[in-house]
Amino acid sequence: MIAVAEACRNVAVVGAEPVALTDCLNFGNPERPEAYYQLEECIMGIALASKLLGAPVISGNVSLYNETRGEAIYPTPVIGALGLMDDVTRNAPIAFGDEGDVVLLLGATKFGGAPESLAGSEYLETVHGLVAGQPRIDMELEIAVQRACRRAVAEGLVSSAHDCSDGGLAVAVAESCIAGEIGFSGSLEVSGRWDAALFGEEQSRIVISVPAANREAVEGICAEESAPVALLGEVGGEALVIAGLLDVPLNHIVDAWKGGLERAAEGSASTD
Repeated sequence: MIAVAEACRNVAVVGAEPVALTDCLNFGNPERPEAYYQLEECIMGIALASKLLGAPVISGNVSLYNETRGEAIYPTPVIGALGLMDDVTRNAPIAFGDEGDVVLLLGATKFGGAPESLAGSEYLETVHGLVAGQPRIDMELEIAVQRACRRAVAEGLVSSAHDCSDGGLAVAVAESCIAGEIGFSGSLEVSGRWDAALFGEEQSRIVISVPAANREAVEGICAEESAPVALLGEVGGEALVIAGLLDVPLNHIVDAWKGGLERAAEGSASTD
């Protein structure tokens, strides 16, 4: 269900409405009970999420028996979404744009840093070497957030929009900074764990930037669509700053993004 929701969210952030899905289901040996169970539950989840989002699965394929030395790959549903928009000139890019634009988070009103948001996250695996937990999604919230984002984009109120997915909130903000070649400054009132607040992969969230004059109108749309919204900060500067938690020069972030894969490959080669 999360895979379907994220694919449709990626369509919604540009201002389009998801209308159809395609899938590629990658699993281990279905003759093993645990792999068959994964496949069955996955198909049921995709079917339910697609029904709720009004985007039927119209094509796809299946790749089974993906194993090495008797160990199956992680259950991996790959989802593609097709969207339609009335006016292609009314769209939102990923990149932060103008200095002073207000940055809002659709889908949340607070930053609690709940440990359960780290379930299945990139942070948990990369930093702690764990693949654990039970990711969750509230489809009613997901639908409301996507609808609010589409309306705001269609009305020309939004400078940029980017969904929170792999890596969580801090990574989503960093990606918009990288794409726009501009920094960000904000603050989060975190009541729980800072790592969960920054890198937890809680679902149904979209980072948007809007001209300050449009903030009230966007918040009004969110209220009408029952989509929570919170202030993150504003666009500007040459660093990604979250008061008390992060202060990283943008050029360091860009270097890590552009050169990270090459350095990881070099490190792997030297280990070998």
